[in-house]
Amino acid sequence: QVQLVESGGGLVQAGGSLRLSCAASGRTFSDYAMGWFRQAPGKEREFVATITRSGVNTYHADSVKGRFTISRDNAKNTLYLQMNSLKPEDTAVYYCAASSSGISTLTGGYDYWGQGTQVTVSS
Repeated sequence: QVQLVESGGGLVQAGGSLRLSCAASGRTFSDYAMGWFRQAPGKEREFVATITRSGVNTYHADSVKGRFTISRDNAKNTLYLQMNSLKPEDTAVYYCAASSSGISTLTGGYDYWGQGTQVTVSS
């Protein structure tokens, strides 16, 4: 079992930056690949980024590539999403997730999910 808690969301102006954190507990954090997803009202949950167990390899969705960066600190059992050059279309609830089977762009590839944190980007 893994418990995940996101934090760091809030209201920012377009062009601003925000860093989300996901604190993990329960099982060994480094045993899991991790991912970030987001969901806007009335839309399906969307892949944002994923990272391998070691943190050596990452993959970002085209919509955020060059603006967002996923990272992890296994010593602190924490996953991060650095978000720069934010746009109004980035507004969503952001979720972190843990995978026992490796990195994935699909929600079905993840075993555990956090409760989400709201990110709102104003124009």
